[in-house]
Amino acid sequence: MIERPITDWLPLTKKEVEKRGWDELDVILISGDAYVDHPAFGTAVIGRIIESEGFKIAIVAQPNWKDDLRDFKKLGKPKYFFGVTAGCMDSMVNHYTANKRLRSNDSYTPGGEAGYRPDYATTVYTKILKELYPDVPVLIGGIEASLRRVTHYDYWQDKLLPTILYDSGADMLVYGMGEQPLRELLRLVKQGVPLNTIRNVNQIAYLQPTAEPLGQFNNWDTVEISSHEICLQDKIKYAANFKVVEVESNKWQANRIIQKVGDKTLVINPPFKTMEEKEMDISFDLPYTRLPHPKYKKRGPIPSYEMIKFSINMHRGCFGGCSFCTISAHQGKFIASRSEKSIMKEVDQIVNHPEFKGYISDLGGPSANMYKMKGKDESICNRCQSPSCIHPVICSNLDTSHTPLTEIYKKVDAHPGVKKAFVGSGVRYDLLVDDFNKNNQDHNHDIYLEQLVTRHVSGRLKVAPEHTSDDTLKVMRKPSFKYFRKFKEKYDNIQAKHNLKQPLIPYFISSHPGCEEVDMANLAAETKDLGFQLEQVQDFTPTPMTVAEVIYYSGVHPYTLQPIKTAKTKEEKQSQNNYFFWYKPEFKDWIRKRLHKLNRPDLADRLLKSQKQAAIDKIIGESESSKAKQKKRNNFKR
Repeated sequence: MIERPITDWLPLTKKEVEKRGWDELDVILISGDAYVDHPAFGTAVIGRIIESEGFKIAIVAQPNWKDDLRDFKKLGKPKYFFGVTAGCMDSMVNHYTANKRLRSNDSYTPGGEAGYRPDYATTVYTKILKELYPDVPVLIGGIEASLRRVTHYDYWQDKLLPTILYDSGADMLVYGMGEQPLRELLRLVKQGVPLNTIRNVNQIAYLQPTAEPLGQFNNWDTVEISSHEICLQDKIKYAANFKVVEVESNKWQANRIIQKVGDKTLVINPPFKTMEEKEMDISFDLPYTRLPHPKYKKRGPIPSYEMIKFSINMHRGCFGGCSFCTISAHQGKFIASRSEKSIMKEVDQIVNHPEFKGYISDLGGPSANMYKMKGKDESICNRCQSPSCIHPVICSNLDTSHTPLTEIYKKVDAHPGVKKAFVGSGVRYDLLVDDFNKNNQDHNHDIYLEQLVTRHVSGRLKVAPEHTSDDTLKVMRKPSFKYFRKFKEKYDNIQAKHNLKQPLIPYFISSHPGCEEVDMANLAAETKDLGFQLEQVQDFTPTPMTVAEVIYYSGVHPYTLQPIKTAKTKEEKQSQNNYFFWYKPEFKDWIRKRLHKLNRPDLADRLLKSQKQAAIDKIIGESESSKAKQKKRNNFKR
């Protein structure tokens, strides 16, 4: 741990507050994560923004919520408001596997220890604060609050829950990336406007009595979705709600959304327009120490920090719109990119870190290769309601040039303090396939791919085809698996040209809506044929504010309201997951028996035969009858 003055960090204790000469705090942040003063951690970003606006700010990280609640009292009552976040992850995703088993570790806690935050942390923290300080407003934010801002299905309780504002009792919610609404709120608060009376700021949500008339602000039009009570009675109405919320969350000229819940009305103001480069730079250039708080020194390293401490996040957002993913729901569909100057400044900061050995672990973002990609004509984007810019095809208005990203890679590569700069984020491979990405007539994505493969792969490259079935991929909003085959061919050719051996590591999901058990057997067979023994696999978890979650609960697609089958029982989900591991002896008998029961002995044969037998079959040819092939096999063996 680097020794630095304790005042370099935002204060965590009463003693640290006093060292700054403060006898009162303006804002206190409560966080489910340990405090790491780094731009990859939301609590640090929010804390530094509040500090930059001239407020006295302190953090209570991972407070003890079980006993005497002293952690909630130790800093007293703030002048303006409490801020509450569960942390960088939804607390339920953080705590439980897809099978609802309790995880044994927590990457956002020193030593990776579990048990330092409650289930539904945002709600638990807020209720405690409201009990202790009923007159102090509470502002909630972060991914847990953001994705639970309307009626949502909770997989862990297996039921619909109302907006988190209703259950928690918070006064206001900031959704999405919070810099823009937070700065507006702080300026109003500084002018003497109580936080719980503010109504005219974009990207906030609040509850008001239904009998109270809605205010007219900023020429916003209003769209009403089905009430929480109607959703409880009608799954189709719940599904239809989601389409409205997703469309309005990703429009530049969006409507205000309202939803009745009990005797109150939820009001969700339209989002801000995507942050400009200058705004992104300001956020990333705040005076972070880039280190965990010194109080954690004896408790061990914080795994999530160890993973990113020598990485650089160059952009936010994702225009993929994948059905199972929350990135666009929280960070937005449009890409917000930092300037080259800001990125290179961060490279200098990393190089000067005394533990830095010359290797940057990641130059990336949510998807590694979306940096500076945007609409060629923004007026078209203003009117667009599509949840994805690249599904089912790439929008002709999307500039998919990889040149700015290639130039960044080259400049970081040339830095005298950098030996190697790797790309650890997942690469959106379909943007690198000519047949799919027809927007790049100059083929600068080929130049990018060669730069990536030859200079920036740390042994293995992560990509996410997610499935092989076109029907399942359509539900996922992912491209056909044929494009992965084409990408692999390009990738392998570059490797052969430069005599490299850097395997692709593809990610796949089982039990996704629209996936049948035979689809999983096909997936296993197709990836086996390509030479993969899959490692990076997961069982689908329905998380709030995703298309797939809505399908899982309601049984219909929210855009078509047509039925889609989903594996839901433990047995169904386990059966699908088993096919990933065809190469393990303990699964072979099960796979053989199961596929014979499903009348697919051909798939069992394809999956379980040895590589030597597969080679023999290739020589014999697949067009002959099985009896003739068996005869030739016997002759071949002799």
